[in-house]
Amino acid sequence: MPYAIQLVDKPGSAGLRAATRPAHLDYLVKHQHMLLAGGALISDDGTGGHGGIIILDTDDRAVAERFANEDPYTKAGLFQSVTVTRWRKVFFNKEKLM
Repeated sequence: MPYAIQLVDKPGSAGLRAATRPAHLDYLVKHQHMLLAGGALISDDGTGGHGGIIILDTDDRAVAERFANEDPYTKAGLFQSVTVTRWRKVFFNKEKLM
């Protein structure tokens, strides 16, 4: 059963997000075999970024926590909070699974 990683940026950290984004994207590409989904939380008008959600395909909480802790955004101190939570797939890729 996968893990959802919910990330919330510290207020006023847009510059840090922008500066660290290339390293963050490289990190995600390196681990894309583990990603079911991922992306930034943005404003309704499509601008900015103030956090993110990653759904990681692992049954091991330690793997999910290590993934979150090793992210360049985390190492740069971007996040106000990081929450790792077990996630049950009921609907996925437009299909009901259970």
